[in-house]
Amino acid sequence: MTRSVVSVTVDLVLLTIRQGALQALLVRRGIPPFQGRWALPGGFVLPDEDLAEAAARELREETGVDPTAGHFEQLATYGAPGRDPRGRVVTVAYLALLPDLPSPVAGSDAAGADWRPVDDIEPGELAFDHDRILGDGIERARAKLEYTPLATAFCPAEFTVADLRTVYETVWRTRLDPRNFHRKVTGADGFVEPTGGTVIRDRGRPAQLFRRGPATLLHPPLLRQSSPPGS
Repeated sequence: MTRSVVSVTVDLVLLTIRQGALQALLVRRGIPPFQGRWALPGGFVLPDEDLAEAAARELREETGVDPTAGHFEQLATYGAPGRDPRGRVVTVAYLALLPDLPSPVAGSDAAGADWRPVDDIEPGELAFDHDRILGDGIERARAKLEYTPLATAFCPAEFTVADLRTVYETVWRTRLDPRNFHRKVTGADGFVEPTGGTVIRDRGRPAQLFRRGPATLLHPPLLRQSSPPGS
């Protein structure tokens, strides 16, 4: 029996909140296959790399973004035959949740890099099977906001409860009652901790500043609500 050679790549789903929208970092491919098409950042794993090292390297080379700037985790593995026209290629995808960052700088084999609102990315627009990978990453992020404090990964080091509520509303594509949300966030064990500082926000009223607490799981969880029609 003939054995085919299998190559391994890494692909990166990087999500942030910019200009009031959940956005993903995409690169425009500068080389075949799919030259000129938008894709997730990524590339082949080198012989002396482990997967996480390859993902971090590709992130820096193609976008200039530092993977330590936010939350970084392995998402899933994709290996359907024919997913890459260059041959049998299995990819390991990583998910990163990042605070708002400057515009990325393209490098390596990327002709361009930019943040794109996820709702503006058309079905079938991305190269390879990156539509599926991006969709899986977005759903992972939405689900993890229910049971973990990872919404804080979209925030600066100090934030208000209103800032945190904006993260949930943007990622979940819904509206949340401010008072009820404040009660749940401050009532969840170890979710957030007051810094002792305040900041002036809407209508000139001071708002209390918080930082992420020590919790790794939320108890009780913040469960998603149904999105309103048309959202």
